[in-house]
Amino acid sequence: MKNSTSHNFNFNIEPLHQVRQWLESIEINSDRLARVLCRLIPARCPFEREIKLFNRTILYIPPLCKLNPFYEQLVELRFKALCYLADECHEDVTIYC
Repeated sequence: MKNSTSHNFNFNIEPLHQVRQWLESIEINSDRLARVLCRLIPARCPFEREIKLFNRTILYIPPLCKLNPFYEQLVELRFKALCYLADECHEDVTIYC
């Protein structure tokens, strides 16, 4: 008798996989696109905060970006854009850091 809890699924159990693949496949081939990506994707996690009262930290909110299912792909995309601007366009990318 088969256990009813074990199933053989033939579909992709990770529905976000296609979006991840699409983000990884984006080619940076224009300086305009590279600049837009560098402006849109932050260099640091924007959610990290220190809440202070009278110069004393009363609450620290850790960086939550790694909870984003596309975090790795976005960091890689930003890095590709920075490399394109630095290597192909010979731009100073320190303004995006």
